[in-house]
Amino acid sequence: MLLDSRLMRLDDFDYSLPPGQIAQRPLDRRDASRLLELHRSQGTLNDRLFSDLPDLLRGDELLVLNNTRVIPARLFGRRAGVHAQPPSRTTRREHLTGKVEVFLTRQHDPQTWETLVRPGRKMQTGERVLFGEGELEAEVISRGELGLRTLRFVSRDTHSVSENLERLGHVPLPPYIHRTDEGADRERYQTVFAKQPGAIAAPTAGLHFTPEILEKIRARGVEICEVTLEVGLGTFQPVHTETLEAHVMHSESYEISPESAQCIKEARAASRPIVAIGTTVVRALEAAALRAIEAGGGELLLPGRAEACLFIYPGFSFRVVDALLTNFHLPRSTLLALVCAFAGREHVLAAYLHAVQAGYRFYSYGDCMLIR
Repeated sequence: MLLDSRLMRLDDFDYSLPPGQIAQRPLDRRDASRLLELHRSQGTLNDRLFSDLPDLLRGDELLVLNNTRVIPARLFGRRAGVHAQPPSRTTRREHLTGKVEVFLTRQHDPQTWETLVRPGRKMQTGERVLFGEGELEAEVISRGELGLRTLRFVSRDTHSVSENLERLGHVPLPPYIHRTDEGADRERYQTVFAKQPGAIAAPTAGLHFTPEILEKIRARGVEICEVTLEVGLGTFQPVHTETLEAHVMHSESYEISPESAQCIKEARAASRPIVAIGTTVVRALEAAALRAIEAGGGELLLPGRAEACLFIYPGFSFRVVDALLTNFHLPRSTLLALVCAFAGREHVLAAYLHAVQAGYRFYSYGDCMLIR
């Protein structure tokens, strides 16, 4: 339901969080996180543990996971001049010593990536960047909006571009984690069911699951299927407009297999709850449902690969998702707006206030909520 007839402002989705409650590291055990249960019809709250999840389910649900795999998307290199145009002695010194940070955001082909570059203002078309000892090189081939640059990578050794990116790249920890990435992050900032590489951020609601928890869930009679949404700029791009309605989402690629689509359709036909594990699953399922409406024919959702540029905020009509497991999100963000659309702004902000007062851990490596 809309807040009222006025446009929704970012201030409507704000809350206060002590910095000390932003989780800087994962817990020793994935399933040791806390879980705040929110019943959206009444707004009632229950403090739980994530390990309680199998017992909280009825036993006939369909859980939908995002099986995307996080790539080591942050690269550190040095400027190496303009391709085919040798720089002067003065500029050569700047280029060879100038450090560059490259953040991969979307792959176009095995050698070409859409990226964010820092410092982007100085990086012009034709300029080259070297990584490692020079075994990987990139050239800026175009400039885009929002500071985006398209880079074409070339491997200068026996390894492929993808192999060098995997070896030289760093785990793309979010900016609110105030430390450099560590070796352990390559495993912990990844779900245990991650399969399809392409994400630049983890589908964090899935980080709590262990193989044992998944087995307990299946033993309860719950069915599990998977979709893929390559988490990108659309998920965490800040809202720069004063109103939500003026914000334009960056698109993200997703894919729903015919098998998963059939599982979802059968669950809906049998009135079994469809539980989205994370906001990325919500975006994929609801985008596929809108595609089905546009195509006609009466299908619940369409399988296949497509782009999700869907911005979900209060007033949105959910067609597929009945329940949601999600981490706690940043204030004034598109993700918080999505959760408010699903459970009601007042209920969600009251739940967040309770979580702050009860000492829950927030954001990617933090605790979670089960909303139904």
